Amino acid sequence: MTVVSCTTFGTRPPTQILHTIASSFTGLRGLQRSLVVNAVTKLTSQTESSQQLKLLIESVTDHALYLLDTDGLVCSWNPGAERIKGYPADDVIGTHFSRFHCPTDRDAGEPGRSLDIAAREGRYAGEGWRLRSDGSRFRASVVIEPVFESEVLVGFVKVTRDITESYQAQVLLRDAQRALASTQQFEKVSQLSRGLAHEFNNLLTTIHNALDLIALRCDKDDTTERLIGNAQAAADRGALLTRQLLAFGAGQTLVRERVSTADWLQPALAALQQRCLAKHTLQLQVTRVLPDVLLDPSQLEAALFNLVGNACDAMPEGGHICIIGDLERRLDPQADTPTYRDFVAIRVQDEGHGMAPDIAARASEPFFTTKDIGQGSGLGLSQVFGFITQCGGFVDVSSTEGGGTTVSLLLPALEVPAND
Repeated sequence: MTVVSCTTFGTRPPTQILHTIASSFTGLRGLQRSLVVNAVTKLTSQTESSQQLKLLIESVTDHALYLLDTDGLVCSWNPGAERIKGYPADDVIGTHFSRFHCPTDRDAGEPGRSLDIAAREGRYAGEGWRLRSDGSRFRASVVIEPVFESEVLVGFVKVTRDITESYQAQVLLRDAQRALASTQQFEKVSQLSRGLAHEFNNLLTTIHNALDLIALRCDKDDTTERLIGNAQAAADRGALLTRQLLAFGAGQTLVRERVSTADWLQPALAALQQRCLAKHTLQLQVTRVLPDVLLDPSQLEAALFNLVGNACDAMPEGGHICIIGDLERRLDPQADTPTYRDFVAIRVQDEGHGMAPDIAARASEPFFTTKDIGQGSGLGLSQVFGFITQCGGFVDVSSTEGGGTTVSLLLPALEVPAND
């Protein structure tokens, strides 16, 4: 350990610093903490030599362990600190420890606050992002304890652990649990939707047959024909609703094929433009080469047709709609273990009124709609969710009330086939 000449620590018995260091390791568990505490006890019983303190601290290589004076200036630097943070001792000793904090934390006064808490409460423990010498970030678990002499604060002992791997594992686990919960809920509703669709389809078949027989047997006056026509139109709308239920419940068989995303989107733009009114403009934006995807092109067109329609409805006075093709690396909801993979993202972005968070959270629920009665079934976005899920992907909805909505279709990217 490299130690700067520091009068605040120079008169302190090493045993007092050793015990302060040992207490700072309360964040450790099991064997690691036992080894540190035992080493402190052994060294304390053997000698008061500062050389023993140096040996102990230099033996700790998986933790940054160093001393601060009352102003927060670094007074010592151990091998663990150099390994974790990347700074040699000569570059650090005598400088303020706030250099290891991110700019936002420095601006918020976090370094000074942590020392104030440690001095006032006897201990500070926290977690956050810290900076290495190369500018990269790591997740840190930090413990700061005050050092007193004759009840006068003379400095601090600071212990930092790099917990980046465990933090990332926790994030992956949390994302996987959320994805699993969403998938399980989706599957339950899908099963219900499939059952309702099949039962409803049987009823519609009976109604269609009855209307056809009535049309053949009754007199062909205008009133009767109009009533029969209205009934048949209603039955046709019911049939469309059944198809939407089947699509949402993953009950329709998709004819999937390998599709070049960018090549498919360009000609599809003309068909999607027909869904827009003259007061709406539609733009395609693909700024990079996109991998192929495996899907049913007709269902993708129907999904985008639906999303573009929703975007137009959200901008009754007109506005701009942008379809964006991009590549993202995201957590794979189909994987058994938390795994990231590449997804082709097709986003439909509008400038409409947006949705409140509680409304956006329910956007994929079947039969949920904010439109007036008769203006929508509430199955459009559910149908999109069902189709994308069948393709092994997922849907993200990002919306700000008054700031527009972006619906992202994320489809698993296929690897580029090897040349023969």
